[in-house]
Amino acid sequence: MQIMLLLPVILPMLAGIAAWKTDKRETRNAIVSAALILNALLTLLAVTIGSEEFVLWQITENVPVYFHVDGVSKLFALLIACMWAVVGVYSFEYMQHEENENRFYLFYLISLGVLIGLSFSGNLVTMYMFYELMTLMTLPLVLHEMSKEAIAAGIKYLLYSIFGASLALLGIFFFFRYGTTIAFTPGGVLTEESMAGHEELMRWGVFAMIVGFGVKAGMFPLHGWLPTAHPAAPAPASAVLSGVITKAGVLGIIRVVYYLAGAEFVRGTWIQTAWMTLALITVFMGSMLAYREPVLKKRLAYSTVSQVSYVLTGLSTLNPMGFVGALLHIVFHSVIKDTLFMSAGAIISKTGKTRVEELRGIGKEMPVVIWCFTIVSAGLIGIPPTCGFVSKWYLAGGALRLGETAFSWIAPCVLLASAILTAGYLLPITIRGFFPGHDFDYAALEKKEPSPVMLVPLLILAAAALLLGMFPGALVSAGEGISALLM
Repeated sequence: MQIMLLLPVILPMLAGIAAWKTDKRETRNAIVSAALILNALLTLLAVTIGSEEFVLWQITENVPVYFHVDGVSKLFALLIACMWAVVGVYSFEYMQHEENENRFYLFYLISLGVLIGLSFSGNLVTMYMFYELMTLMTLPLVLHEMSKEAIAAGIKYLLYSIFGASLALLGIFFFFRYGTTIAFTPGGVLTEESMAGHEELMRWGVFAMIVGFGVKAGMFPLHGWLPTAHPAAPAPASAVLSGVITKAGVLGIIRVVYYLAGAEFVRGTWIQTAWMTLALITVFMGSMLAYREPVLKKRLAYSTVSQVSYVLTGLSTLNPMGFVGALLHIVFHSVIKDTLFMSAGAIISKTGKTRVEELRGIGKEMPVVIWCFTIVSAGLIGIPPTCGFVSKWYLAGGALRLGETAFSWIAPCVLLASAILTAGYLLPITIRGFFPGHDFDYAALEKKEPSPVMLVPLLILAAAALLLGMFPGALVSAGEGISALLM
C-alpha cells in the first residue's frame, strides 16, 4: 500500500495538465471537480490505510527522499485536501470573469499535489524540496492577473520566499552536521554527544530556521509580502494563500522545533524568548494594521498576519495546552479565513466594491454572503459557540502555564487586545451592511446574491465554523495525542 502515499501527490498534477489542455469550460470544470473530490478521498485513504513510509529515491546513501505519515502529516494533508476542494468549486463562477482560466487551474492543482507532498515529507531534505516547489507553483497564482500590481506583488513574494528558504537551508546544514539524523523524530534528534560543545551554534541554526519558515507564515519582521500578494491575486487564490499556504511555514516550524531540535532544547532559552516576542509583536501589529486598512482584501490579509502568529504564539509556549491550541487554530483559521476571502470575492465579483466604506447596505443586497461573513467573523474574534473560541481558549491557557515569566500575562493580554481589534475591523462591515441607517437610499438596493456554485462552499464552511466550535472533541483528542508524543 505504499503507492497510496504517492497518488494524492501525482493525481492533482496530472489533472492540472489535463485541465490546462482542455478547450471547453464545462469539460475543464468537470476534470477539476473530479480531481479535487478524488484527491480528498485518496488523501483520506492514504492517512488511514496507506503505508506509513514510502521511499521515492535516494539522493545519497544517507539522504533519502521519502514520505512518512504521522499525526501532523494527517492533520495538514486532510486540511489541505478539504480546503482546496471547497475553494476550487467556489472558483468556477468567480474565474469566469478572469482571463487565462486554464492556466489558473493548472497551477492550482499542481500546488495541491505539492502541498500534499510537503505534508507527507519524512525528513528535512524532502520537506525543503516540496517547500521550494510550493513557492514556484503558487507564484503564478499571485501573478495571474498580470497587472502592474500583480507583477510587483509576485516579485515581492518570490524575493521574501527565497530569503526565508535560504535561512531554512542554512539550518539544514546545521542539523546534518550536529544531529543524529535529518528524519523527523518526535522529541528531536540532538544529543550532547552529537553537538559536542556546539550547543549555542546549534541554537542559532534553529532560530534561523524559525525565522526562515516564519516568512511564509507572515511573522514580523518579514511579513511584508503577505498584504501585498493576497489582494493582488484572484479571490480563490487569496483564500488558499491565506488559509493554507501560510500554514506551510507553520508546518516547517513544527517540524524543526518539535521533531528535530526538540522542545527541551528550545524551552527556557533565548530562542523561546525571541520567538514569542516576534510572534506577539506580529499578533498585535497585524490586528492594528487591519483595523486601519480601508481596502477589504488587504484588511483580511493583515488579519492573516495577526492570526497565523496566534498559532506561532501557541507553538512557542512549548507546553501541551499551547501546542493543542496552535493545532486547533491551524484548522479553524483556515476554515474562517477561506470563508472571509471567498465572501470578499463574491462581493467584488457581483458589485465591484473593494473598499470597506463602500459596503454600506451590502447585507441587504447579499444577505446569505454577509451572514456567512458574520458567522466566521465571530469565530475569528473568538465568540462562542464558534470554533475560534475553542482554539483561543487553549492558546490563552497555554500562555498562562508559562510559569513565573512576564509572558504568562503579556501573551494573554496581547491576544485579548487583538480580539478586540478583530471585532473592530470585522463587525462594522456586518453592522453597516445590515443596518445602513435612515439616510440610506433603500430604493437603489437590488439583490446581487451569487449562484449556488459560490454560495454552497460559503455555507459549508460557515456551518463548519459553528459545528467545530460546538463539537471540537475529535480534533482536541487528536491534538492531545500528537502533543503526548512530543512532550
